[in-house]
Amino acid sequence: MRVVDPERPFSPLTSHLVTLGEYVDGFAAEDEVASAARARGIELGCVPIGVTGGAALRFLAASLQARAVVEIGTGAGVSGLWLLGGMARDGVLTSIDVEPEHQRVARRAFADARISPGRTRLINGQALDVLPRLTDGGYDLVFVDAAKSEYPRYLEHGVRMLRPGGVIAFDNVFWKGRVADPTDRDAETQAIRETNRAVREDDRLVSIMLPVGDGLLVAAKR
Repeated sequence: MRVVDPERPFSPLTSHLVTLGEYVDGFAAEDEVASAARARGIELGCVPIGVTGGAALRFLAASLQARAVVEIGTGAGVSGLWLLGGMARDGVLTSIDVEPEHQRVARRAFADARISPGRTRLINGQALDVLPRLTDGGYDLVFVDAAKSEYPRYLEHGVRMLRPGGVIAFDNVFWKGRVADPTDRDAETQAIRETNRAVREDDRLVSIMLPVGDGLLVAAKR
C-alpha cells in the first residue's frame, strides 16, 4: 500500500513517476554489503551516490574493461563497490579522501565484499595535493564525488589523467536543483555550473548529462 503525504495533493502522474523511479532503483538493486555501507555513510554524513548512479558507474567500468580507476571522494565505499563490481578482475581502484574515518569504513566495506586488498589503493589527503602525482594518460575512468567547489580543478586533472577513450564522471551535477536556478549563486553551485559548461564546451570530450539521482555528468576523452 502506498502512503500518500497529506500535505501534497495526489495526482496519477506523480504516483506514476514515483513508481517508475522505484522500479528503476529496483532493477539496479544493491547487495547487503553495499546497503550496509550506505547506512554507515549516511551516519557519517557522507551521503553516497544513489543505487541507479552506482549501477551506471559499474556499467561504465565494465564497458571500458577498466583496470585503472581513480575515485575522488572515497566516502563509505559505496561507489567504490559499484566501480569494482564492473572493473576487470585485476583492476585497481585508487580512491582519495581527506577523512581517515571515511576510508576506515570503506576498508570494512571492501573486506565484507571479499575484495582483495591489492585491488584498492586508498590515499588519505587533499585531492588537489594528490592528483598532480598521478600519471598522465594512465587511467580508464575517473569518478568525482568530493568538494563541489573544487569540481573545476578536478576536471582539469581528470582529463589529464585519462587515456584516450577514457571516461570522467561527476556526481551531484544537479545539486538538488540549484544549478537550474539563476538566482542561486553560492560558491558550490557556481562551481558545478562552471564544470558542466566546461565539459560541454571542451572539444576533447564527448559528454552527456544523465538524469540519474542528483545528476551524473559523463564525458569520454577523444
